[in-house]
Amino acid sequence: MTARDQERPARRLILWDVDGTLVSCGPSGREALESGVRLAAGLTALPHLPMGGKTDPQIVGEMLLDAGVEPADLDSLVPVALAEATRALAGWRERMGREGRVLPGIRRLLDELAGRDEVRQTLLTGNVAVNGAVKVGAFGLEGYFDLPIGAYGDDSAERELLVPIALNRVRELRGETYGPEQVWVIGDTLRDLACARAARVRCLLAGTGPGGFEAVRRLDADAVLENLADTEAVLGILLG
Repeated sequence: MTARDQERPARRLILWDVDGTLVSCGPSGREALESGVRLAAGLTALPHLPMGGKTDPQIVGEMLLDAGVEPADLDSLVPVALAEATRALAGWRERMGREGRVLPGIRRLLDELAGRDEVRQTLLTGNVAVNGAVKVGAFGLEGYFDLPIGAYGDDSAERELLVPIALNRVRELRGETYGPEQVWVIGDTLRDLACARAARVRCLLAGTGPGGFEAVRRLDADAVLENLADTEAVLGILLG
């Protein structure tokens, strides 16, 4: 390595979770999925399931099964339910902006990272791609992310498979390769950590999801913070 190489800032690929990490969208996300399931399967009542860290197809499948739908019917019903959920959520963009919020420190942190040529940011989320874009767009955040290289719930119902999908896309679409030490998954649940560990990349967890700090403080992530409000501290973790 030359002295010039040593002076260059290390490149980073930042893979952001959406719900509970970047934004809180209020009840719209849950209601959209529940509406989709009810309409797809002709149901009137649904079980109330925990959704944190799960992919949209996984959530919809679990709802259908818990409501008594036969497993053999999932392949036909899940796409219908997701399509209806996507339609509903697109119509609630303004509602999300009213009822939800950008989480502490996120706008400044995104600004700081966006100003660094060595950093590329995208989404890695259980949301299907359209819904992920709608959610960040409801708060004016979409411009920070290279959305085509992200990985989403419609890429795989198994969240642990999403990091390799994003790495393949950034290589194919941007001509960039990243080593495991250059990639950070930022999330708020154990599933975000499991996703990072499956791909052997780094993980920063924030205690900003439904379970709060207690849900993540003892997890073996590379870094765990109560929130992302301290911009300099977060930059030190991600870029140091």
